[in-house]
Amino acid sequence: MAVMGKTIMVLTLTGRVLHDAVSFIVFSFLDILDLILCFAFKAVDFVIEAEWKPCYCTSAKEAITSSGKILVSEQGESKIVCLTSTKLGLEEISDTLYTRPSLVSEISKSTVNELKRIKVEDKSSTVTVQSSQKIKKGTMRSTFTVNSTIVAMLQGKIGGQHLHPISRWSDCDCKFCTSWTSSSKETLFVRAEGPKDKAKEDVLFIHGFISSSAFWTETLFPNFSNAAQSTYRLFAIDLLGFGRSPKPADSLYTLREHLEMIEQSVLEQYKVKSFHIVAHSLGCILALALAVKHPGSVKSLTLLAPPYYKVPKGALAAQHVMRQVAPRRVWPLITFGASIACWYEHITRAICLVICKNHRLWEFLTKLVTRNRIKTFLIEGFFCHTHNAAWHTLHNIICGTGSKLDGYLDSVRDHLKCDVNIFHGKNDELIPVECSYNVQQKIPRARVKVIDNEDHITIVVRRQKAFARELEEIWNRSSG
Repeated sequence: MAVMGKTIMVLTLTGRVLHDAVSFIVFSFLDILDLILCFAFKAVDFVIEAEWKPCYCTSAKEAITSSGKILVSEQGESKIVCLTSTKLGLEEISDTLYTRPSLVSEISKSTVNELKRIKVEDKSSTVTVQSSQKIKKGTMRSTFTVNSTIVAMLQGKIGGQHLHPISRWSDCDCKFCTSWTSSSKETLFVRAEGPKDKAKEDVLFIHGFISSSAFWTETLFPNFSNAAQSTYRLFAIDLLGFGRSPKPADSLYTLREHLEMIEQSVLEQYKVKSFHIVAHSLGCILALALAVKHPGSVKSLTLLAPPYYKVPKGALAAQHVMRQVAPRRVWPLITFGASIACWYEHITRAICLVICKNHRLWEFLTKLVTRNRIKTFLIEGFFCHTHNAAWHTLHNIICGTGSKLDGYLDSVRDHLKCDVNIFHGKNDELIPVECSYNVQQKIPRARVKVIDNEDHITIVVRRQKAFARELEEIWNRSSG
């Protein structure tokens, strides 16, 4: 037994070292590939669109535009942008958009910083005295930096000009993806079901990252009981930039933009006064922000796989969350995919060019091969978005709200009386079960249910009938 235990330990350690080595090689190669694609896309953009498309590979620069003053706090925490006529909160823009060091440079930097830390500890008292003296004399000044891509995009907003309001050459221009351009109102696509006049309550469904309203309408909606369908108005939305909703190329897809579109498209348009919320993955962040913004209107919160990571004291929240979601590992595959999506702007654009721009072909092949409607709608939701929407939503919502979630959860705990229920698949390899328990620690009244043998997607897709019944119980209990 002792020999077997040592053998297992050696094999485990060997496997871990091998995995780390392979991950290092793979992601070092991807760093180089992303740089090459950066120049390639710039050249093609210039040929086709007659202008250079700014990207976040550019090192952060000190900049004040002639259109208005831009003020940003130091140490990676974006604060405020002051415009001539309006104000745009740069606190909504995640620093992970423009601060994503290569794997080699990050390892080198961490090594150098560790050596510096040892030296600095011996001089800490001297440094403290000198710093305080500089402050008293008024000679210490903060350095404010702004990424050139943000400046370029904001210039379009300030001047009232859209850089590429509809689509770019690398985006799909089919009728499905651009249907929003034919409408006079730029509101989200909303799938509404239930009684129009006699509905007693409303339910809002918010999907996760690179998904669509079909995640709910193809699974849960057909499985609600007749009583539920006659009692509740059900609203499933395509988030800004996804599915059949608007995909403005000049949008930064911030938390504010997402929330305002939900409010305009559902709460205002359908005159919703009080409602239940059901949200999955990234949608949980929007659900919490929406609940805090409308504390007296939310009757229940049902969160599936909420991406809530505890941020260590002193750490940059957005950077910490990005490294939790995308640790740059080749296994499991879903983690590898998340790492590519988070770290590589141009590789993901190339993937979107191949897949999203040609989504009709891929959907046809999926239907031909699987002949399975559930798998088909999942593919449709995965393909129908633009790179700009996915890239900014991932960083500004999942990473960028890392410093805000504690406040949202505290508000739900202290100021909202709504029922809170959390579901998580035990086999979820993208967002660990610990995230749900972290939420419960912040909101003790929250009920957490971990589903055996289910993962990030099958928590709904493979158990839609059972989950529909569970939701009905939650709504009945919350309305009682």
